[in-house]
Amino acid sequence: MATKSVAKKQVETPDGLTEIRWHGRGGQGAVTAAKMVAELALGQHKYFQAFPEYGPERSGAPIVAFTRVSDEPIQVYAGIEHPQIVVVLDPSLLSIVDVTKGAPDDAIVLVNSEMSPTELRKHYGLEGFRYYTIAATRIAVETIRRPIPNTPMVGALTRITGLFPIENVVNFLREDFGKKFPPKVVEGNINAITRSYEEVQGE
Repeated sequence: MATKSVAKKQVETPDGLTEIRWHGRGGQGAVTAAKMVAELALGQHKYFQAFPEYGPERSGAPIVAFTRVSDEPIQVYAGIEHPQIVVVLDPSLLSIVDVTKGAPDDAIVLVNSEMSPTELRKHYGLEGFRYYTIAATRIAVETIRRPIPNTPMVGALTRITGLFPIENVVNFLREDFGKKFPPKVVEGNINAITRSYEEVQGE
């Protein structure tokens, strides 16, 4: 049975602070994506945090990770209870996990799905919030040749939030990934980022 989430009231957060909660399954790269966004924040001379929820990261098991990005030093160190942005790397989690728990009523929810936001709402019986979708797994297979959706999700997140210019994300991948991977892999990830940036759907 699908889980229905009812929108919560607005929760005040300090100006300039963005809190992102990531929901995925072990092996999908949610923790890596959380760290990637933090590293992008560093490149923008912002303050950041990125960490997983403590617990074993078994392949396929539900996991949670957190990212904070701020214009000012961050004074809180606990997990994120009232995320402004929720990123869901596996849509099956919508049926078994309350991914929007604690989120304010204007929270953004980005889901890895072939469905449009309207179709997603109908299929899972979702209520409230602002939903966006991106076919991240398909894009990953077509660009990176691996069904790991984390890089495309970062591209979609970049478009939705405007936290970073897309050019900065591409430059980061070229510089950071270029130190670790061959050019073919780097260009595949760049294609994944830019495609998802263009193809993300909102309501």
